[in-house]
Amino acid sequence: MRHNDRAASAPWIRTRLRTAPGAATALAVLVLVTAFLAAAFPRAVDAYETKGLRHDILTADAGRSTLEVARPQPGLELPQAQRDDEARSPELARIGAGLLKALPAPLRADTSSVAYGVRTSKPAVANEPWLPRPEAVPPQLSYVAQSGLKEHATLASGAWPTTPQEVTSDSREVQGAVTEETAAELKVKAGATITLLTAAQEPITVTITGIVTPRDPQGSYWSADPLLRTPSLVLDTASPFPVHYWTGTVLLAEDSGPALLSTAAEPVLFWRIPPDPAGLTGPDDARLTSVIASMESGPGLLKVREIAGDTAVFATGLGHIVEANARMRDAISPVIAVAALGIGSVAAVVLLMTGALIAGRRKAELALMRSRGGSLRGIGGRLLAETAVTVLPASALGLLLATLAVGEGRFWPGALAAAGVGLLVCVALPLRTTLQHIRPTLGAAREDMVSARPSRRRTVAELTLLVLAVGAVTALRRRGTSAEGGTDLLVSAAPVLVALIAALVLVRLYPLPLRLATRPVARLRGAIGFLSLARAGRSSAGGALPLLALLLALATAAFGGSVIAGIGDARDDAALASVGADARISGASERATLPDELVRTVRDLDGVRGAAPVRVEYSVNMPEAVAGDGAANGDGAGSGSADDAKVAALVGIDPASYAELARATGLPAFPAARLKATGSSAPLSGGAKAGPDRVLPAIASPAVAARLGKEPRAIETLSGDFEVQVVGTVPRVASVSPTDFLVVNSAALEQKAPTTLLLTGAPDPGKLRAAVEGSGKEYAVQLRSEERARYVNTPMQAGAERIYLAAVAAGAGYALLAVLLSLLQTAPERRTLLARLRTMGLTTGQGRKLLAFEATPQALLAAGGGLFTGWATIVLLSPGIDLVPLALAGVAGSDTSPVLLRTDLWSLALPAAGVVALAAAVAGVQAWWASRRGSITELRAGDSR
Repeated sequence: MRHNDRAASAPWIRTRLRTAPGAATALAVLVLVTAFLAAAFPRAVDAYETKGLRHDILTADAGRSTLEVARPQPGLELPQAQRDDEARSPELARIGAGLLKALPAPLRADTSSVAYGVRTSKPAVANEPWLPRPEAVPPQLSYVAQSGLKEHATLASGAWPTTPQEVTSDSREVQGAVTEETAAELKVKAGATITLLTAAQEPITVTITGIVTPRDPQGSYWSADPLLRTPSLVLDTASPFPVHYWTGTVLLAEDSGPALLSTAAEPVLFWRIPPDPAGLTGPDDARLTSVIASMESGPGLLKVREIAGDTAVFATGLGHIVEANARMRDAISPVIAVAALGIGSVAAVVLLMTGALIAGRRKAELALMRSRGGSLRGIGGRLLAETAVTVLPASALGLLLATLAVGEGRFWPGALAAAGVGLLVCVALPLRTTLQHIRPTLGAAREDMVSARPSRRRTVAELTLLVLAVGAVTALRRRGTSAEGGTDLLVSAAPVLVALIAALVLVRLYPLPLRLATRPVARLRGAIGFLSLARAGRSSAGGALPLLALLLALATAAFGGSVIAGIGDARDDAALASVGADARISGASERATLPDELVRTVRDLDGVRGAAPVRVEYSVNMPEAVAGDGAANGDGAGSGSADDAKVAALVGIDPASYAELARATGLPAFPAARLKATGSSAPLSGGAKAGPDRVLPAIASPAVAARLGKEPRAIETLSGDFEVQVVGTVPRVASVSPTDFLVVNSAALEQKAPTTLLLTGAPDPGKLRAAVEGSGKEYAVQLRSEERARYVNTPMQAGAERIYLAAVAAGAGYALLAVLLSLLQTAPERRTLLARLRTMGLTTGQGRKLLAFEATPQALLAAGGGLFTGWATIVLLSPGIDLVPLALAGVAGSDTSPVLLRTDLWSLALPAAGVVALAAAVAGVQAWWASRRGSITELRAGDSR
């Protein structure tokens, strides 16, 4: 019997696939794309996290990322021969090899740049008369006998330092070398000698035999201690006067370490191990942090001391680099989780809609099987086998394509995601189909949304979902969206919750306007309007499932578009805050002024639309705060603390040109009329001095305005001594980055010469720099476009941005697919309707209008609901989402104040308009296709449609 069942199952599946190859192929393609996206997402997240971790380690300063094990020189109680042996290369190499083997996973070493040796930890004064003394202070030099010099440098002149005979603690002559940069700054030549004193004040002669050039100056060999390659002019902190002296490093021959043991320069033995991030992955950061902490002060340190000695210490800044990477990842993950959960929900709903469409098309066939004695188990088993034959290979192929497309990433998360897609389709389609046939049906009941009443079970289920969703959103709104300690699923599910609430409410409210509109339309001449409204109310295309898919897709697309737009806006604002305008010219120092000829020359360049000369004086002491912290009435927003504005920047401007610049660059409106220089603040004639009672109107930042109050206050500046009276406030100005400032009319100052010139327009960078260089002095030129280009994406930022672009595209694609599925579900009914109406005299043009008007209510409902859902999602999540990690993280000097998510109109409107346009286009195509088919083809005797 079982054999016969199996024999009967195979022809059934083969017959079904041959009968409807188009439907099977379409389902397979949909599952393939969905499985590909589901499997690619976790792999893409792993990939950008991995690249971000490797990038941060590779680009970090070698002094921070290198692992260094060091211990003091061997104890003086040991025999001299033993002390010398411990400082020679064979013993150091043996310990270094042991340390490399002992590195715990996932920590791995870049063996090509490992260095070990003996170095002095305390610089020694070099009194040679030929060494430079910039302020009569002799240089202080460090000495290092480090391995691998010949492998990491080339000989520029002279000869390599060697050890002609064995070096011991008693040796008084050694050979060394310096880099080209050290030789140039310290005037060292091959053959020169430098004296290094021992602890007993005996001289050790260091002969410089050669000048070397680093092969990789930025590599860890040379950059773990930058003094190895580049000398530095440092401030003498021990001197009562501000004097500087040179410091640098002399590279001794590799086996010269024992000679340093006799010095008083506190020699230490060291092993520098640069990490190799090539084998690290994003999920390794937690283990890496734990391993580094263990080696710094834990069981790992005990293992290090077993190898290198009981006094060995382990030091590295790699842990801080990994922690900073983890903080950025934790800041980006909640934003990515919103896109993942939103698109995943849309995909699941679309797959369920596909099952509903297939179930609707086969409803009559399965009803016939059920009426002839077919069991639910037998029908469900056949449907499961039929579906699995198509879906499982498509899911496997999607997983394979995702694995090939995204090379780096863990396999199992992607495999589980693809398997989940296949399982959902395999289970949902048979269940959805068989549940409709629990009881045999003799005929299909008419589904009319306007007159039909939902069952009590459906009402209870919808009310339960509605209450749960509203409760979740209320809780989310009360406690905020900032998640501590990782991704919060409740926050990530905000689009799903809002879309679910909107879908349930809109589906219930949808019949009300149809009832109101049907009555007046029924009185009009012509049947098109009445028929379209009646069909719209009867159509199952307006059900909760299609509407939920559209709302989810539109909300996710709007959220993703707003995130991408917010990143661009944040970078534009940061570039503007840094430069102040489209271009900026300033002196090499804060007090350097710009000549009038330079200002005129630059103003006349092609592409310059406006020029605003500005005089900026930083660190001006403000008077004591007035009692009560009274603030002037102004036009700016925000408030400040008077105690925080003890020092501010004085900004002298030409009000007219600055106000025009503020309008052109999008800065807050500037009340230029309030700075008009009249009366006691009238412009001074050339060389005139301002009296102490001279009062200048000023525009201030909120904090400065709160400190100065409403009455005139005296201030002392390099531009003159005068009193200022705050007449308005603005939150920011273009010329200074500090938040505390005081803006006055430069014409009323004793010193009017500008220190900065702000330009608007698009001048040619080459011509602008040439004009500035032609002035004969050194001035700094900053361009807003170049500053904007600094905000390049790190691998983690770029990966997250690509995921959001893909989320927006996938959301739009699934939204369009949801519209198509909802319209295809009722396509046979539409064709039959048009065929019947054509027999009654309906023209082709009227048929197109009928279908277009019928699709309009559902499309408008989805578009309006999508606009509301997207806006509500952004409003709900914006307080807890900071776009700084995505937009500005990793850029030195950038403004890191929070960048909140803002609603982007285009991201809301374009997807919604696309839904309406697609619905109209599909309706038009259906009408055109139906007009090409004859009525006889659609209308057949006994057809129940």
